Amino acid sequence: MAVKHRRPADAERDPKAAELGRAVSRLRCELAAYPVELSDRTVADEELTALDSMVREGRAEVPELRRSLLLIASSLGSVSRLGPSVTAVRTAIDQFGDAPHR
Repeated sequence: MAVKHRRPADAERDPKAAELGRAVSRLRCELAAYPVELSDRTVADEELTALDSMVREGRAEVPELRRSLLLIASSLGSVSRLGPSVTAVRTAIDQFGDAPHR
């Protein structure tokens, strides 16, 4: 019987992906604990899920990362309590470099 080795997720091999994964996890936890109803919470939750999926599957493409960040920031922008965690996600995304110019 052949033994299959589990291939490490991209986040386990790439420090940039690992940092983004931690930042996304922190923001998800803080958003879940935020007691006030937000009209765009669903948008932020969906984009955090998308970012997490991109990191786990090794598909961290800069344009998609930045699109998700824009949607998260616009849906949570007025919530100063979540600001530091949103900034951490942005900082982690910035480490992936600039999006290619079109």
